[in-house]
Amino acid sequence: MSNPLDTDAGSELFSSYEAELKLVQADLNQKLDQISELSGEPRKSAIRLAERTLDEANELLGQMRIEKQNIPSATRSKINQRFRNFESDIDGQKRKLKTMSDDRKALFGNRYTDNPDSDQQLEQRQQLLSGTERLDRSSQRLRDSQRIANETEGIGRDTLADLQLQRETIQHTRMNMLESEGYVDRSVKTLRGMARRMATNRIITVAIITILVLLIIAVIYSKFN
Repeated sequence: MSNPLDTDAGSELFSSYEAELKLVQADLNQKLDQISELSGEPRKSAIRLAERTLDEANELLGQMRIEKQNIPSATRSKINQRFRNFESDIDGQKRKLKTMSDDRKALFGNRYTDNPDSDQQLEQRQQLLSGTERLDRSSQRLRDSQRIANETEGIGRDTLADLQLQRETIQHTRMNMLESEGYVDRSVKTLRGMARRMATNRIITVAIITILVLLIIAVIYSKFN
């Protein structure tokens, strides 16, 4: 005989969530059974997986809580009873998972003990202190590396500034050299002009002296004749 709730649209959606929740609960129970057989890191990983499955179950339970409000009041009492049963089951699974999560000896294996004065506990403390010291040393190395990087960056900026200044100096010197070359070219041209004029003047002087000598010779010759 078919369930009358299945003929109602609201109850059909509720039944869909219910069927899905049953599968999630079965998966969660399987994970909880596996956790009890594990220890150390595998147990931690299994607990994280179980917690995610429990979150999924709670999400489905929330959807069912909303959906059951849409079911007619005449049939809601049966739905409420089924819903409370699911809530009770999930609460039990949640408590079981919490108990397993709080079992530190199972989580940490033989390394954990409740006796603070035992050799194992002292070894754990020494390992923790050693790890803290290594972390401090690593942090100090990181700070030193950061400081060196900052100093290197500052040196790089100063070097770039010096190079820029040297570049400007070289450009200024090059401009001065070009101007000096211009001055030299003009000086050479001036000297060449002066040399040509001196040569011309020398030729003229020689010509004048020659003419004068010839005139003197001519005068003397005319007197004796």
